Amino acid sequence: MNRRMIPAPRPGGQGDDAIFPEALRNASTRKKGESVAIAQSMIVSTTFDVQGRRVREYKGVVRGITVRAPTISQGILGGLKSIIGGQIGAYTEMCEQARQAAYDLMVAHARQVGANAVLGVSFDASEVASRASATEVLCYGTAVVLE
Repeated sequence: MNRRMIPAPRPGGQGDDAIFPEALRNASTRKKGESVAIAQSMIVSTTFDVQGRRVREYKGVVRGITVRAPTISQGILGGLKSIIGGQIGAYTEMCEQARQAAYDLMVAHARQVGANAVLGVSFDASEVASRASATEVLCYGTAVVLE
């Protein structure tokens, strides 16, 4: 099981609005490969507390899940690279896209339940269809309302 952690918010409880400039919030202005996990005014942290903020209400577990398989070109490039050896960039790109999709779904779920933060965030990934090289990516955490 693979896990990837999201960085904790900066000291002082700054949300993503304070951390990321406006241009990075708009996906249409990002260049290829400039993937940024963004959640406007949503604090997302791997920790269970935020410095200077108190949990007022727990909303429960929120999650985002996606299942991805490589495209034909990613599969061909990945297969060739696995023969030669080294980092498989095509698969890395696919995995990053899956993580981003799961993260975005988790943040949307948190908004839906009325949270302004998600704490204790983790990623899990597992293979669901080995023949199709399909990978499930799950991003989850505890939705809360911070004061």
